[in-house]
Amino acid sequence: MPETGFLQPGWPAPSGVRALSTTRLGGVSTGPYASFNLGRHVGDDPAAVSANRARLRQSAGLPGEPVWLDQQHGVEVLNLDDDHSQTEVLRADAAVASRSGRVCAVLTADCLPVLLTDQAGSRVGAVHAGWRGLAAGVIEQAVTAMVVPAAELIAWLGPCIGTERFEVGPEVRDAFLAGDEGAAVCFRAGRGDRWHTDLQALARRRLIALGVASVTAAAACTFEESHRFYSFRRDGACGRMATLIWREGEHPRA
Repeated sequence: MPETGFLQPGWPAPSGVRALSTTRLGGVSTGPYASFNLGRHVGDDPAAVSANRARLRQSAGLPGEPVWLDQQHGVEVLNLDDDHSQTEVLRADAAVASRSGRVCAVLTADCLPVLLTDQAGSRVGAVHAGWRGLAAGVIEQAVTAMVVPAAELIAWLGPCIGTERFEVGPEVRDAFLAGDEGAAVCFRAGRGDRWHTDLQALARRRLIALGVASVTAAAACTFEESHRFYSFRRDGACGRMATLIWREGEHPRA
């Protein structure tokens, strides 16, 4: 079996909290989905996606099947401590859990994945944060759903499209500045009326405003690094990477 490429978050998470972000390397998908596509909704062969998901479980040593969300670019947060059928359509853009073995997962191909845990390792969460979800408040909803003080939370910002490659129209900038004029520092003028946008900086700004204790970020651009990452803006039809987090066991608060 070829080696599967994983990124390990460089963050001060407590022992017992496991997390990773996949790359496009090490799977069986072909064509524009080559090779480690984990998204069923993008047009890839379903058998290849199933094989890739099985390979993910084995290679990463997952305690069970990740709970795959039907992401809507919204603000809905799913509590995985509740029981959910594997056949149920779970429309949400974030998931949280305190029960060990529940694997929170989000899929991305330019959007920003955000992981959350607390300093005691008692709760974990994963957030799909494209610009629409960020502007609408998905991070704020996820932090609330963690049900621990924000000052005890730790966040990691995963690979996403970088500032140089993410140009948006004025309506996107206006959506962020409407609630926070200081967010202007996350935008740089581009061609015509276009704006280069820093998704990680926008997310970091919101997390800090909420009082999150620690925010670290991956230094990677999904658009630029075509060998490692899928990018919808670069390629159109493409696969999806997964960013996952789970608790291995009980970690009582000190």
